[in-house]
Amino acid sequence: MNLGIVGTGGIVHGIGPHLSSWGISVSAIAGTPRSHAKTVELAKALGASACYDDYRLLIEDPQVDTVYVAVPNSLHYDVARTALMAGKDVICEKPLTSTEIEATELAELARSQQRYLWEAVVTTRQPNFRLIRDELLPRIGAVKVATVNYSQYSSRYDAFRAGTVLPAFDPTKSGGAIMDLGLYTLTFTIGLFGEPLAAAYHANIERGIDTSGVITLDYGDFKAINICAKDCDALCFSQIQGVDGYLVSMTKPNSCGAITLHLNDGTEEHYDRSLPVMWEGEFREFLRQQQDGDLAECYRQLETSLTVSRVQNAVRRGAGIVFPADDLR
Repeated sequence: MNLGIVGTGGIVHGIGPHLSSWGISVSAIAGTPRSHAKTVELAKALGASACYDDYRLLIEDPQVDTVYVAVPNSLHYDVARTALMAGKDVICEKPLTSTEIEATELAELARSQQRYLWEAVVTTRQPNFRLIRDELLPRIGAVKVATVNYSQYSSRYDAFRAGTVLPAFDPTKSGGAIMDLGLYTLTFTIGLFGEPLAAAYHANIERGIDTSGVITLDYGDFKAINICAKDCDALCFSQIQGVDGYLVSMTKPNSCGAITLHLNDGTEEHYDRSLPVMWEGEFREFLRQQQDGDLAECYRQLETSLTVSRVQNAVRRGAGIVFPADDLR
């Protein structure tokens, strides 16, 4: 995989230094004219042979076979679409797009082009998540209640309170709590249980954007609650309660760390298959699929992303949070 990275933000600095150890080569970096010096510095640090001030030039680079989209949410659709149209595979940071309509369009384009399109959401590719899904969940019997909490006070909320609106809290940039932390809680829940029969978002809204909220999901014979907060802090956890016991992980749902199984007969078992670096599982999986020609698994995972996008954006709009992209498509 010869990766071209579009974006120079924090996520790139977190993931970038590890890519070579996972068998991925960074060929090029694209930023903006304003961030040119930062782009050059990052390219040197990651061993990229080229840097650009325009992402379209990176996409045209013949050395790049896969484009990693790591720009603000509202730009995901345009960059990813341009890359797919150019015959490149695409890794797109979460959320895949601003709306479910855009996400569906990208998925259809990827299939028609026979290209890979991955949403870079780590949750479902964590070894502990797969352990829950494949081995531990059946042991607790019929599920009755599931609760996932991802609350993390955002440093950008200080700026927001002071009157400065950064992309994380900007409705014109497709920001807000449910598009960020809420996506991880929904991916955890929907990744295990599929699309709910009904869902609603009870949001705390300030200046047109959700700073925190509670998502309720109705699965008929059981209920789920997802909490996402960027305006207050709390212990993060995931808990699934069944008739024969319960599972609990006292970690953020994206890292999906150590799990404890509690059964009604008093059995208590601890598991932890965490990888050294949180993003390792997903990038190794992307590389494996590409090398094996496993489009079928890519598209299966893409369906989970589309389901999450449908639920996420339907309940967002239901709570009265509107993005420009809602009117454009």
